[in-house]
Parts: sequence; structure tokens; C-alpha cells
Amino acid sequence: MKQTLGIRFSKYGQVLACLCDAEDDAPLSVGEYAIVTTEQGLHCGKVAWQRPWQEDMEAALKAANAAIRRMGSNLDSDDSGEDGAENSAPMPTARRATDEERMAADGNALLSREAYAFCRQCIGERGLDMKLVDVEVLFDRSKMIFYFTAPTRIDFRDLVKDLVRQYRTRIELRQIGVRHETQMLGALGNCGMVCCCRRYLHKFAPVTIKMAKEQNLFLNPAKISGICGRLLCCLSYEQENYDSFHRSCPKLGKRYQTTDGPMRVLRSNMFRNSVVVLPDGGQELEMTLEEWQALKPSRAETPAVPQSKEQKPQQNSMMVVSAAPETLEDVLAELAAIEPEAEAASAPSREVTMLDSEEAQHKKKPRHHPSNDHEKSRRPRTGRDKGRHTAESAAHEDGER
Repeated sequence: MKQTLGIRFSKYGQVLACLCDAEDDAPLSVGEYAIVTTEQGLHCGKVAWQRPWQEDMEAALKAANAAIRRMGSNLDSDDSGEDGAENSAPMPTARRATDEERMAADGNALLSREAYAFCRQCIGERGLDMKLVDVEVLFDRSKMIFYFTAPTRIDFRDLVKDLVRQYRTRIELRQIGVRHETQMLGALGNCGMVCCCRRYLHKFAPVTIKMAKEQNLFLNPAKISGICGRLLCCLSYEQENYDSFHRSCPKLGKRYQTTDGPMRVLRSNMFRNSVVVLPDGGQELEMTLEEWQALKPSRAETPAVPQSKEQKPQQNSMMVVSAAPETLEDVLAELAAIEPEAEAASAPSREVTMLDSEEAQHKKKPRHHPSNDHEKSRRPRTGRDKGRHTAESAAHEDGER
């Protein structure tokens, strides 16, 4: 039977759509182990969902797999021009895992816990300012991935040496953000339930402070922020409804000319699908958007203000370092060359300018210019003072001669 499976390799990871063609074997059910063959090799995971294969759904599933690959490789979908090639790539194939393969998967889970404890011990001994989150071991143990968070750049060359010498395989240190850290560790949200990213949310949607403003929420960081310190993911759940309402709703605070006379829009209510208006010389009225449109509102057109093109915020690049026993020395040499450049780029510029020289400092001092007030405050010279000044000048000239 040909069926489509959703395979999850970690407990809270992304679900990869795979194709299973079990002709003589019984179809796989949810919760069973499956071996998936991908470009990176073999992977063992559990079936998250299954359904009969349908040709019309294959294109959508390929697009979902391409999105998962881009997220895993830290690529931006807007910058990558290979969407068509990724969507046309064949779906990974899956099969039922044998008893030996299930035992190997359990052994990898045990190795992951041991590597987590060993890496934390090395971090403490080295005194590194980083927090280890999770350790992932591939099915064939060809690579081990260590996920960590850090506030700044970390020089973990000695840590890579310890891990490579201990496990004699390819080691990859991958820096993640606070959202993914909360997803891996889990926590209780402000609503009293387990965080959405821990339960079912496996793809983070962009959340902005504009969403909180459009939803008329109090801009209190303690109320609109999650455990991770970022804006709540649930702010984006209803944003589509708010956008649809604001597109059909008149602008607040503006005057409109209607069949019943000029009116000013005061408030709007998305839940009632209504607006509150104030006619000239009348009282506030609440009417639905259908009733408002029936009044044929119009407003004097104002010249559009050219808006500057918004620039995308630059995301902080996360550190990803991969090293194998045979390439350890080359990777450490590259890290040693990159580290001074990164420190120089992050340090403030200390170039010597003319303003730092002694001559410039001398020029900075304000010159003394006698003002009119100063001239007025001076005591006028008398005849005796003038004679004394003339005598002193003559004596000085005789001395020079």
C-alpha cells in the first residue's frame, strides 16, 4: 500500500513528509519507528501522521519539506532563488524500522544524554559564557550536534578539541535563539498552559509590536511577552481577522461626508463589526459597517505622502561550527583567523583625528574677545595713569637699546 507519512525525528521537531511504498508489508501506523533515507543519510524517527498517497497533495508536501530544509540551514526564503528546484526534489522514502534499528535509536538517545553531561562539565571547566540546550546524535553516529545559547561570541576551540577527542566523530556546535530554547526545554505561559511552541507550534511566525497596538492591548512588556522574553506567538493567531476588519473600517479620527451630513469616526469594535461616529451638533451613534457603507461616506482626497521603503531588520547571525577528527586543525585555524576580525568589527573605532591632537585641543579653547560690557566695566584712565604708562614705555625702550 502506498501511503504518505509524517516523520518526526525529535520529540518537538519539524515533521518531514515522506513516501512509503509497502507492497507486501502492513501499512505503518502512528507511533511506529521508521527509517528515512535522505540526502544526508539514514534517520530514524516516529510516525506523527499517516494517510493514503494522493497525487494532488504531493506538490504541497514538497513545498513544506523545502521550507523545513530552509529553516534547518538558516536560509531566508526571500533571498534563496532555488525554491523551484527544492519543490521539484523527490520526497524522501521511508520504511519500517527493524528491531536492531530501534535498539540503535535507543542507544543514540542514551549517548545524547551522556554527551550532554560531558559537554556541560567541559563548559564549566573552561569557564565559557554559554548555555547548553540539547544534543542531537544522527542515526549512524556520523555527526553530533550541540545546541547552545550565548549572549556574545564564544571562543570554544578548546571545547571542540575535547568533544572531538572524546567521541571521535564530526562535532557541530550550533547557536540558537531564545525561542528555540524555550521550545526545547518547555515552560508554562502567562495563560497557565504549556507554551504553544512546546505543544504544537513548530514554525515561528514573525510577531511585531504593531500587532499588539492594532489589537488594542496594553503595551506592558510583562503582559505581551512570553517566557522567552519575546512577544507572544499567540498575537499572530488572530492578526488576519484584525487586518481584514481594518481594511473595511474607516479611519479613526477622520471626518467623512455622508448622506446624513458630516460625521467624525471615533471608535471601532471588531467583535461587534461596528463603528462609533459623531455627527456635527449631534450625539454619538453606533452603527455596523453595512449601515456605514449605506451612508456612502466620502472624504476629501489628500496627496499621498511618499513612504520610504522599509528595510528589513538585520538578524544576528548565529554561530555554527562543524569539525571532524581529520579536519580539526584546519577548523581551529579558521576560527583563530576569524576571531580577531570579529572583535575588531565589534570594537568602537579609535582612529586618531585632528581633534585629538594637541594643536586641535589648543584650537578648541575659546579666545578672549573683550565685549562692550567689558569695555564699559573698565575704569577710565586718569591723567596720572596715562603719564605713568608713558614713563614705563620709555624705560622699556631704553633698556632694549
